[in-house]
Amino acid sequence: MLFQSLVLQNFGPYQGRHRLNLRPNTVGKVHQPIILIGGLNGGGKTTLMDALRLVLYGQRAQCSTRGNLAYADFLNQCRNRQAGDQVTRLELTLEHTLTLAPQPTELRIGRQWGSLPKNGRDTLEVYQDGQLAEDLIKGWDERIEALLPLGIANLFLFDGEQVAALADQEELPGGVVQAMRSLLGLELPERLDADLDVLVARKRKQLANVKDRQTIEAIETQIHQLTEQKGKAKQELASLTNQREWAERELHQAQEKFLAEGGKIAAEKAQLEAKRAQLEAELERHQTQLRELAAGALPLALIQPLLAAAQTQAHDEVRHRQYELAQDLLSEQNQALLEFAQESLGPQPAQQIQAFLTRRQAALARPTTGVYLNAESHHLHQLEQTLGHTLPDQQRQAKQHLKACQQRQADLEALDRYLASAATEEIYEKLSQQVKAAQARVAQVTTAYSNAEQQLNQINQALDRTKKDLQSYSQLAIDRKNTDHLIQAAAKVKQTLAEFKQKLKLHKLNHLEDRVTQHFLYLLRKPDFVHRVQIDTETFKLALYDPNGEPLPKHRLSAGEKQVLAIALLWGLANASGRQLPVAIDTPLGRLDSEHRSHLVERYFPQASHQVILLSTDTEIRAEEVERLRGAGAVSREFLLDYDPMTRSTAVRDGYFW
Repeated sequence: MLFQSLVLQNFGPYQGRHRLNLRPNTVGKVHQPIILIGGLNGGGKTTLMDALRLVLYGQRAQCSTRGNLAYADFLNQCRNRQAGDQVTRLELTLEHTLTLAPQPTELRIGRQWGSLPKNGRDTLEVYQDGQLAEDLIKGWDERIEALLPLGIANLFLFDGEQVAALADQEELPGGVVQAMRSLLGLELPERLDADLDVLVARKRKQLANVKDRQTIEAIETQIHQLTEQKGKAKQELASLTNQREWAERELHQAQEKFLAEGGKIAAEKAQLEAKRAQLEAELERHQTQLRELAAGALPLALIQPLLAAAQTQAHDEVRHRQYELAQDLLSEQNQALLEFAQESLGPQPAQQIQAFLTRRQAALARPTTGVYLNAESHHLHQLEQTLGHTLPDQQRQAKQHLKACQQRQADLEALDRYLASAATEEIYEKLSQQVKAAQARVAQVTTAYSNAEQQLNQINQALDRTKKDLQSYSQLAIDRKNTDHLIQAAAKVKQTLAEFKQKLKLHKLNHLEDRVTQHFLYLLRKPDFVHRVQIDTETFKLALYDPNGEPLPKHRLSAGEKQVLAIALLWGLANASGRQLPVAIDTPLGRLDSEHRSHLVERYFPQASHQVILLSTDTEIRAEEVERLRGAGAVSREFLLDYDPMTRSTAVRDGYFW
């Protein structure tokens, strides 16, 4: 399949008629698969994706802004506000190749409606090779299911939020699992099994008598009723699955808004105020300690050099005073020493000793700098104690308290800035109500989903019991008459079909595992981090293994690596399905770092499909990425969605941001 062009007329922000040529080019032998569409947030990228879904699937389309709206209300919501009485129209031209047709068939699908959709619906037009095809219009839902089934559409028409949500979930959503089953052809054996049941039932009727036939028909009527109930229950479950996904997305958005606008801060205001009071008390305690230190000896640190000089002077003065007090005693001692030296050593040594004592006495007789402090011994002791112990200890304490004060002050300033961003009481109440309403909606839908799932299980159990009753009764009635080869063979065929279904699933999933592993390692920045991706045959849950064969928990992946894994899964599914379908990606680069972005740009986008429609902001596919895509010859066409805030409308122009 190939999208050729898309026309939007008075749809969303697209006032008037706009046509996008989506056909890729081939220059020589180089195929250029990428159609690059740029637009700022709110410029109409998601609306364009919704247009693709809506024109293909109509009322069944899973559009981003529909939510729980009735189809007529949704169509009216999609109209451009300046359209007036003009119609809103979507038109998609595509081509596909039939199995035995030599040339591709062109289909042009159009949907249009006015300000009041007729009977709550739109008008569908389908042209085949330029001719209005009434048969296709009547059976369009069946035809589009053959071309691009709704169940797998989201695997080919997806957005970055969908990939991010898929990446964050430990288990794949039910809708994705069902799409995978459909895409891999795993539903075919189940349909064959059901068709075999129908064939056997017809044969049983032929072999039964009137009474037996009536009993069998009654049981079959019950089976038919249960089958209808099962179909309705499955539809209800599918609808509730979508509702639950929407409710969870709305809850996530409400919680994000609650955080962004200060709701969380307002909710924690009491605790934050208590923390602030604690910080202030600690700051005051440290400041009090500083004041007490300032009232003691700490200010003397400002004149520490003077105190050291005073200590030296006091030491000299105390020594001088001690000499004066001991001068008479020293004179007597010196005289006795000289007399002893004269008698024992002789005149010359005695003279030398006398000269030494004279010099020594002269040195002790006068202080070095004079006496002006009149210092006593206790003054000297006090100075030594202050400079040697008291002052250093108080300086150390002051540094500790000062550092603590600075830290508490910084914490208080940061807390004040944090509190300043808290929502007001009115805004907090509004945000809180939005979160509570979203939580209630999630709880309500989850409960309804559980009830619907339980009801479906009960119907399945009742259906199985009734089928067994039919088989048992029919077998008894038929055994009394004759044995039919077809019925006998049917049981064997069903058993063989069950074995075939299991082997087919293993074969398909093994092939898919190889594809996903190959693509994941191809896109991953750390190729030696993961060795193998395994897919569970029942739940389709992904499991990762490292090069040593050990399980690798998914939470060890970064947000970007999880997103790359989700993209690898979608890419692998597209390859394993064997379907040639276009791929359209809205906001494709999400939370990826520069290296993963580079890998996606160079390795995924040019190879994702034969036609790749990329819708991006200027911060996702930037100038450097665009130049790489252009340089590789991968880009066929470029469009820019130019939104004018004055007219509140978007125009489609040629070219990209750069």
